[in-house]
Amino acid sequence: MIHLGVNIDHVATLRQARYRGTAEYAGISGGEPDPVLAAHEAELGGADCITVHLREDRRHIADRDLELIRKTCRIKLNLEMAATDEMVGIAIAQRVHMATLVPEGRLEVTTEGGLDVGAQLPRMQEVVRRLKGAGIMTSAFIDAALPQVEAAKGAGFDACEVHTGPYARAFAASGGNVQSPELGAELGQIALASGEIRAKGMRFHAGHALNYVNVSRVAVLPGIRELHIGHAIVARAIWVGLRQAVRDMKCAMEHARTDAGL
Repeated sequence: MIHLGVNIDHVATLRQARYRGTAEYAGISGGEPDPVLAAHEAELGGADCITVHLREDRRHIADRDLELIRKTCRIKLNLEMAATDEMVGIAIAQRVHMATLVPEGRLEVTTEGGLDVGAQLPRMQEVVRRLKGAGIMTSAFIDAALPQVEAAKGAGFDACEVHTGPYARAFAASGGNVQSPELGAELGQIALASGEIRAKGMRFHAGHALNYVNVSRVAVLPGIRELHIGHAIVARAIWVGLRQAVRDMKCAMEHARTDAGL
């Protein structure tokens, strides 16, 4: 069964467009729209997991958000985080259910590109050991490259979330044409990585730039366990509300799998 993780960072981004630099930005009184309420609405819409990224510069999600979501969320809470001592300490203190390690850039709007696990393997091993010692499931956000899968296994990760941004770009460029060599190549690379992930005993997750149109081909990949989607759902929520937007994404995923006979 495939699960949907809803990333609510962009709700906080909208809040910070109004409250950045004030007491609300620091997380004292919240401001609106409140990511805590967004997590509740996503849960009521059928989300299986809530994802938040607490960044070093606190540009959107604040410590207050993470603390209150952890206290009120009744489904899995996934913390996207850099591999820093500060974030490891926060993940352990808040007892999040899953930690997804991602690269972090100060100028990026959202995470761009996968984590280079192989280039920092000893550090990854240490961070994973500490998180797993606290009972936290660990996931690595990686590009669809076999050396990164091998490194993730060596670091001890429980899961790999494959970066689907290149696939999404190829889908948009080709209009979703399944005969497109570029689109076929990107899907093939994800499928190859997913097979290796599963062969090494890790869970196969995927996410980044997925939307209601392009999600279908990823949702039917063999062994897929979770999709993590944020921007498309929050964007649709402007028109239909977050609860319905989550339901619509779940339907898109489930219809694709039903049509594929899964």
